[in-house]
Amino acid sequence: MKIKEVIQYLEQLAPLGLQESYDNAGLIVGDANNEITKVLVSLDCTEAIIEEAVDKGCNLIISHHPIIFQGLKKINGKNYVERTVIKAIEHKIALYAIHTNLDNITGGVNSKIADKLGLVNQAILEPKKNVLRKMVVFVPRSHVEDVRQALFDAGAGKIGKHYDQCSFNTAGYGTFRPLLGAEPTIGEIGLQERVEETRIEVIYARSVERKVLLALYEAHPYEEVAYDLFDLQNTAGEMGAGMIGNLTEPMDELEFLAYLKENLKLKVIRHTALLGKKVSRVAVCGGAGGFLLGAAKRSGADFFVTADYKYHEFFDAENEIVIADTGHFESEQFTQELLYDIITKKFPNFATLTTEIDTNPIKYYS
Repeated sequence: MKIKEVIQYLEQLAPLGLQESYDNAGLIVGDANNEITKVLVSLDCTEAIIEEAVDKGCNLIISHHPIIFQGLKKINGKNYVERTVIKAIEHKIALYAIHTNLDNITGGVNSKIADKLGLVNQAILEPKKNVLRKMVVFVPRSHVEDVRQALFDAGAGKIGKHYDQCSFNTAGYGTFRPLLGAEPTIGEIGLQERVEETRIEVIYARSVERKVLLALYEAHPYEEVAYDLFDLQNTAGEMGAGMIGNLTEPMDELEFLAYLKENLKLKVIRHTALLGKKVSRVAVCGGAGGFLLGAAKRSGADFFVTADYKYHEFFDAENEIVIADTGHFESEQFTQELLYDIITKKFPNFATLTTEIDTNPIKYYS
């Protein structure tokens, strides 16, 4: 099996178009056409991870965090990023990162945290906007089924988590006149044609637009395909940042902190003042989630579990919510387990390993 087959599957689940503007998810080093030997899954990609991959015979590393966030002007080994890239190239190991695009989907990083906490009635904390588009295309009656199915197969027509193959269809007729040089499927040069057509409307995520357009051109019989594309203001309920859910039973705040520490395997939790009330509703965001505090408050969360809070940012809780900072690595550590499960379930025919190295750069003294 080739590396690109795994990449295509991962990007079907977490399209690169869902990554944040600062991110660098995707294939960073290596040839996607190479055959896979073994896969090593990790949270970070470091020199030690490359050495582990070499020792275990892995030629593909799938990490959550990209080893390269910004462009490298020189690669001479002056820092750990450059040394890691050099070592990967020397040993012909491909490096793939699946970062904020995995954060921004249901079933991704934040769903995993919510599952670890046993949250029910889970929903995206802040659904993404401006990620949906609508296509309107005009198709002769003879090809309606073929075109519509091609659009569905390409990823169009999905609404929410539980519905696909959604479309709206209107009967009508179209007119056109082929001009000199045209090679019309229907009609003759210089004569106006009137054709019974169906107007098909489907929505799709921006991330699959190229695939949808290619499918349209392939299935549509006309030499020139008539279609319109529209931006939608609808939020995408299955795509976005953070997760919100409910505990199965309310807990006291200290009880919940103990529960949080145990279930996320934490050494320490930094938190704001406790408010003396029961904890029922919990918002989570792996990594630096401070930007979601407003959404957590609006969602009615009693606790906001995230990481990377700075001193002055804790004041923003304003006795409306308890902020619990678990640490960046700690909040995302189960991403390795998530990726392992995703890959082995789909591709059981080659070995997928989880790193045995603790890449957390932060240590604790107690």
